[in-house]
Amino acid sequence: MKTIVVCSGGLDSVSLAHKVAAEKQLIGLVSFDYGQRHRKELDFAASCAARLSVPHHVIDISSIGGYLSGSALTDNVEVPDGHYAEETMKATVVPNRNAIMLAIAFGLAAAQKADAVAVAVHGGDHFIYPDCRPGFIEAFQRMQNEALEGYASVKLLAPYVDVPKAAIVVDGEKHGTPFSETWSCYKGGKLHCGRCGTCVERREAFDLAGVPDPTEYEDRDFWKAAVSRHSATEVR
Repeated sequence: MKTIVVCSGGLDSVSLAHKVAAEKQLIGLVSFDYGQRHRKELDFAASCAARLSVPHHVIDISSIGGYLSGSALTDNVEVPDGHYAEETMKATVVPNRNAIMLAIAFGLAAAQKADAVAVAVHGGDHFIYPDCRPGFIEAFQRMQNEALEGYASVKLLAPYVDVPKAAIVVDGEKHGTPFSETWSCYKGGKLHCGRCGTCVERREAFDLAGVPDPTEYEDRDFWKAAVSRHSATEVR
């Protein structure tokens, strides 16, 4: 199955790229510049493509991203610290981001006669992002079946949609993902900040998976307090 992976350069999508390279026929990675403040993630996607010896397509949709205002990822809004599942993390929602990116990825896949597009949405995203949930994945596939009817048949693969991030770490290790060559932090500094939702989620996932975390964090221990606060809130 000839597959294109939507790859941001983060732990999830790079792990997915290695999984697809091992289990299917990986024919390319596609990444998107939507004006995100952590644009450095695209360099990690490029490194992944080079490592796996496949083309890397970077689609510039920053002009669109500029209109999707109000998000901490694309606007002058502070990226919140804390656990990924906290209400404050809604500040990182970019409206319709996955729908826009996947529509473009499917067009690319159809043009290149690919059989599938793979995306690394996962169970931990369900709290905050509606376009990472199983219902969205199923609805998007139905829409694309109609959109490409008679021209192409492209399957949407989302193997992590029902599993937590810790399971991705386990799967990534299985397929030789170099975790140090991935970028998660939404703040886009020199090192992972260790405090934003994605850093906390990343650090917690390695701990739950029982896999050593090679990531350098500015604040390596903040995640413990964030996880503890979130757990206490859930109990209440």
